[in-house]
Amino acid sequence: MVVRKFPRFPVSAPSTLVQRDKLRYNALVKDLSLKGCRLESTLRPFTGMQVELFLQVEADTTPIHVSKGTVRWSGAQGIGVEFLTIEAPDQERLKQMVEQLTITAGQALIVPKGELPKK
Repeated sequence: MVVRKFPRFPVSAPSTLVQRDKLRYNALVKDLSLKGCRLESTLRPFTGMQVELFLQVEADTTPIHVSKGTVRWSGAQGIGVEFLTIEAPDQERLKQMVEQLTITAGQALIVPKGELPKK
């Protein structure tokens, strides 16, 4: 069993995954936390690959921009991306979204001090 610092919540959010060379891939976020996500895409990345991610969490808003993420794993279950750098406004939007998911799931959101991605 994997023990995580941040709980993951099921979602179905379209997104765009961008490789360092600026190739863009459509992706679908399947679960989300404050520190990362699992997504499905045609991209077959390697562990450690640096990516940029645009999460379309609501139809009428600008996507949440993860300016730097790293692939932690990939396989039949999708791609695991850890968020490393998110600008403050997008980080706040991500936090609000995850807080809403915690309410829906009936859980409390506890954020360890200093554990969010850098601004």
